[in-house]
This record gives sequence, C-alpha cells and structure tokens, in this order.
Amino acid sequence: MDLTIFGAALLNGILMGGIYTLVASGLTLIYGVLHIINFAHGSMLMLAMFGVYYLLMKLGIDPYLSLVVMVPAMYALGYLLYRHMIGKLSLGRDENILLITLGLSILIENLALMFFKGDSRTISLSYSDKVLEWGPLMVSLPKLISFVAAMVLCALLGLFISRTDTGKAIRAVAKERMGARLVGIDVDKVFAVSFGIGLATLGAAACLLMPIFYVSPTIGHVFVMVAFTVVVLGGMGSFLGAVIGGLIVGLTESFGGLYLGESLGQIGISLIFILILLFRPTGLFGGKR
Repeated sequence: MDLTIFGAALLNGILMGGIYTLVASGLTLIYGVLHIINFAHGSMLMLAMFGVYYLLMKLGIDPYLSLVVMVPAMYALGYLLYRHMIGKLSLGRDENILLITLGLSILIENLALMFFKGDSRTISLSYSDKVLEWGPLMVSLPKLISFVAAMVLCALLGLFISRTDTGKAIRAVAKERMGARLVGIDVDKVFAVSFGIGLATLGAAACLLMPIFYVSPTIGHVFVMVAFTVVVLGGMGSFLGAVIGGLIVGLTESFGGLYLGESLGQIGISLIFILILLFRPTGLFGGKR
C-alpha cells in the first residue's frame, strides 16, 4: 500500500479518536460515579449538535465559539434532569435509572424527528475546506482544531477531577458512597453535578463535531456505539482508558474504512467490542468492582 495513503489513514484515525475520547469521557464519568449506563448519551449529543447548528444558522455564532454557550447549557440541563427528574423517579435503584434514561432517549429522538424532520444538516464555514500540508500528507484544519481542543478539554477535565474539591468529592462518592455520606458530602448533589459534567462534555463534543460532521435526529446512534466501545475497551470509569480507547477505536474505524470500504469501516469497532467482552471484560485499565 502507498505510504501516503497509510499515513493519511493513520492521521485521520488519531484525529477522530481524540473527539471520540471526549464523547466517551462523559459516559465514563457518569458510570464511574453513578455506576449506571446513560442510555440517553447519544440522544443528548444529538440535541447539543442541533443546538450548535442553530446557534450558527440563527445567530451566526461559530461552532468553536459556541463552546461558551453549549457547555454551561448542557451542564445545566444534566444537573436539573438528575436533580429534579432522574434522581427522584429512580427511588435510589440503579435499574430505574437505566429505564429512565432509555425512555428519555426515545422521547428526545422522536421529538427531534417531529421538530427537525429526518433530514441531515451540515454547516459551511470559511475555513471548512482549508488543509495543512505536512510533507506528503494533507490535514483538514477543522479536524486538527477539533482534535487539539478535545485533548485540551479532556486534560482540563482530568485536572478538575484530580485537583479541585468538587473533583475530590466526586472521586470519594465513586469510591465509597456510604463513607462519603458519613463525612458530610452531599451525595445526591454530587450525582447531579457528575451527570451535569457528563452532559457538558457532550456540549463540547457537539461544538467540535459540527464543523466536520453532520447532524440528524438519529446521529446519536452513530456515536453511542462508539462511546460504549471506548468505555468498555479502556475500562469502565477510567479516564486514561477513555483516551487510549478513543484513539484505538478511531484508528480501527479509519483502517477498517481503508481496507473494507467506508460503509463497512465500523465493523472493526463492533469486533473490538465483542472481543473485549469475551477476553477482558474489565477493559484495559479497569479493575474489578
């Protein structure tokens, strides 16, 4: 195979893997604290992507600048959803949360189909077609910007969790829920904050995806499988695992598309998901619970 084509596939896989990492980091945070899977993860990402789309179409706000709007908006949505709906309706039972988030996913997707119809939407920016030349390789400028921004945001999230008082409270609740409650931590508030941060990462991911991807009411299905695979591959609740897993999945998709064709590129992702469940269900960096 031509080394230029191989290098382009490698670079494209790494760039997309960085964004997958950001999408999956919210899912791994929610699992790490609440120990549940958020089935509404994909539909919430879709909702955020439509938000970014309409901020550009109606107000002329660049998708990357939309970060200052979408991140706090999605955090507030996540916090309020858990505080006033999910937390109260679940009655403290994890299986109830699973059913509630599944119901939310179905509701949001059908409302999106009703309001936005089934059409795919893309955006065109002045720099959409700009590329950078690295020797024989051509790098899409929006993809490079999105990758760098995703890695910076993941690093900031890691610092927030490890260095701040709120982050320490989140880690305490994730490690020992009852012990955290005994030392005075408001566990219910930490749950709501964690859910809010999980959705805030989707707001950021939506801003980074829109310049290079499309949005439709069913786009969440595309990313939710990727996010679950990244989380399972890296290890449930592991941020380092999410980074490594995101890059591996991005490379797998890129080379799968190169060898099998674009329409079959995600077969490799499904294969990784099955293999990791069979041979290492705790993931690369996950531990037994």
